[in-house]
Amino acid sequence: MQTIRWGVLAPGRIAHSFAKDLALVPDGELVATGSRSTERATTFADAYGGRAHGSYAALVEDPDVDVVYVASPHALHAEHVLLALDAGKPVLCEKPLTLDAGSAEELFAAAESRGLFLMEAMWTACHPTIRTLLRLLADGDHGSARQVHADLGFVVRADPEDRLLDPDLGAGALLDMGIYPLTLAELVLGEPSELRGVAHRSPSGIDLDVAIAGLYPGGGTAALTASMTSHSPRTATVATEVGCFELGRGFHHPERLRWTPYDEGAGDAPGEPQWIEPDEAVIGKGYGNEIAEVHACLRAGRLTSELVPPARTLSLLRQMDELRRQVGVSYRR
Repeated sequence: MQTIRWGVLAPGRIAHSFAKDLALVPDGELVATGSRSTERATTFADAYGGRAHGSYAALVEDPDVDVVYVASPHALHAEHVLLALDAGKPVLCEKPLTLDAGSAEELFAAAESRGLFLMEAMWTACHPTIRTLLRLLADGDHGSARQVHADLGFVVRADPEDRLLDPDLGAGALLDMGIYPLTLAELVLGEPSELRGVAHRSPSGIDLDVAIAGLYPGGGTAALTASMTSHSPRTATVATEVGCFELGRGFHHPERLRWTPYDEGAGDAPGEPQWIEPDEAVIGKGYGNEIAEVHACLRAGRLTSELVPPARTLSLLRQMDELRRQVGVSYRR
């Protein structure tokens, strides 16, 4: 597989960002786009290359497509992943993989039974800056992570039937934004032993604003927030007993880290902050590194990714299932 050929299923907002970064990956190529609208598929193909298909079925049956990127609304992921798997195609599916953990377990089982690769598109876990953070926490020189603060939010101004607001499509701050703070906390602190959530809900029943308190192994804690109604800071910090890492605005795909050590001998005064560049180059916005991980897995014949393993995908979905139960949000299946 000198060049790995991609097909995009559902050319929505995030698919545009994905396609731009795919163009920067030397051994990747966009060869086809599938949409329920031929016109929409054609517009996307004209912008990024490849042929246009007026149906998802035609896309997954395209013999030139090596791997399918599923970018449809959350509630349709399970259907579309299975469509691609049944056509014999490996899949990278946007987050969250499904609306609940049970459905995701079924998809991973289906992929395994067919001998096909399946990965959730959690690009944060593939991002070089985040991976550098995890390496630094593991090296012992920066202390042990004790506390995570993370936030992601923005004002959603859209029609009620838009994917971001329609409960039938899996809308809500938790699944769209909250998954990122939860992911960072698990990457740094491990799987939580307890989560408590509160939420402000819309008249249609989706969560517009969410605040989460988490307890993690060894006594680590997290304070996590997500919003669809406010211009929140979108930053994160990871505090240890000897200092603090800061991830600036857009913490889920940061350009670099800032480390501030604290000197116990100087009354715990902060030392000189240090900017830390990632260990490897960020490809585009970071979707390119996620694409590179898929390529590495396909070439190695792996069915899952070590950077985004099924166990973590399922753990995050179980966490969100429980939090939605706590705040009274449910989706029809």
